[in-house]
Amino acid sequence: METYESIVIGAGQAGLSTSYHLRRRGVEHLVLDANAEPGGAWQHRWPALTMSDVHGIADLPGMRRLPDDGDDQARDAVPRYFAEYERRFELPVLRPVDVDAVTEEDGLLVVHAGDRRWRTRTIANATGTWTHPFVPYYPGIETFSGRQLHTVDFTRPEDFAGQRVLVVGGGQSAVQFLGLLRPVTDTLWVTRREPRWRTEPFTVEAGRAAVALVEERVRAGLPPDSVAGVTGLMLRSQEEEAQRLGAFERHPMFSRIEPDGVRWDGGSFEPVDVILWATGFRHALDHLAPLRLKGPEGGIRIDGSSTTPTNVADDPRIQLVGYGPSASTIGANRAGRVAARGVLRSLGR
Repeated sequence: METYESIVIGAGQAGLSTSYHLRRRGVEHLVLDANAEPGGAWQHRWPALTMSDVHGIADLPGMRRLPDDGDDQARDAVPRYFAEYERRFELPVLRPVDVDAVTEEDGLLVVHAGDRRWRTRTIANATGTWTHPFVPYYPGIETFSGRQLHTVDFTRPEDFAGQRVLVVGGGQSAVQFLGLLRPVTDTLWVTRREPRWRTEPFTVEAGRAAVALVEERVRAGLPPDSVAGVTGLMLRSQEEEAQRLGAFERHPMFSRIEPDGVRWDGGSFEPVDVILWATGFRHALDHLAPLRLKGPEGGIRIDGSSTTPTNVADDPRIQLVGYGPSASTIGANRAGRVAARGVLRSLGR
């Protein structure tokens, strides 16, 4: 097998940014992407998500995006941009390649995907979270006779007309779903914690403070919180009608699920037809398990001098991009540059 200087796993925003900076620095590398087409996780977003709904897509390094039509579906517009970016910079993307495992042999890292293998001196992992949706367990979850789905399964609000939808989750996605659903059907919102609403403008300083909190966790080897999770929730103009209809009246978590609804500790019962789990994701890192990177706290300890560190403290050959403080489009771009520098250091260049 040929031995690469670096292999990037994942071709979303973080992976493409990393590949761009590696190419500029003359690092011989390959990008392995599990998707059949360019676009990363964006190509799998729900059809109702338009460019006016997303919180902003940062331009990839070296190439500006053309202005968006706010009505364009995000799952079409962003992949078009990513595809053009790959072509313009001739990034070495190989797809579809679903990486199973990364092992070590004779001091080199070996990437496995079915019966295919690649050797490399370093790895920049940019696999994101979309393929690892998280659904918490509640007693009786397996008895529910209605429909259960996660964020990854959402389609259009019209598909839920006439059904009572229970939305579970305290993040911005839950707020967006309630904004879409309440004008067309009945909804109920439950969260583990009281939502924290942001009323003041989201400033650069507030963004930096949020990133710093996430960075502190990954440097300590703790599982990362999302950057969005510490910034507070905001209502946009798209959610005003849902707010008028009472969509954002929050209820505490139920204690169990029954075939036709949910029940609280006090005994009260709410009938529902659909449970929509807007409960977030976990980082897709199972393929790195053979390297034993996770520490006793359950996370992978990251270090480095940057505010978006990517270097795995216990194995400097590995860079985690789009993990922790770099899990945003702006953060992913910055982390791509940081990861490329980390790769060069590990190569002794």
